[in-house]
Amino acid sequence: MIDNIEKKRLEKDADGLLTYEYIANNIDSCYEDMDFLVENMIKVDLSGQFVASASRYLYAIDAHGYEKQISRLIAAVIEKDREHKYLPDLIQGIWGKDYAQHVEELNKDDNFRRIYKRLYPKGI
Repeated sequence: MIDNIEKKRLEKDADGLLTYEYIANNIDSCYEDMDFLVENMIKVDLSGQFVASASRYLYAIDAHGYEKQISRLIAAVIEKDREHKYLPDLIQGIWGKDYAQHVEELNKDDNFRRIYKRLYPKGI
């Protein structure tokens, strides 16, 4: 569990980098705190940069175990990344480089569908 001093430090995170680093450096011991960490990162990362990185990182570590947190992170990236700087890498990182060949099947996932529509409003 994150102690109160560390929690207060993370709550003062300016852009999500501290929280992302905490997750990366403590991935073996922060499972119980992941909801706090995800919420904190969503709150402080205004651009979606570290939220996108965290979603890809957690997906690579344990896509099933962190499914709920990954989904929340992806939804936040969709809202924050207005310039689509991070969405192209995110869609490939989560759904694979060949996602365009599986659009019909992947459209069942709300986050995929929302990203896809932002990146390709008229289709590919």
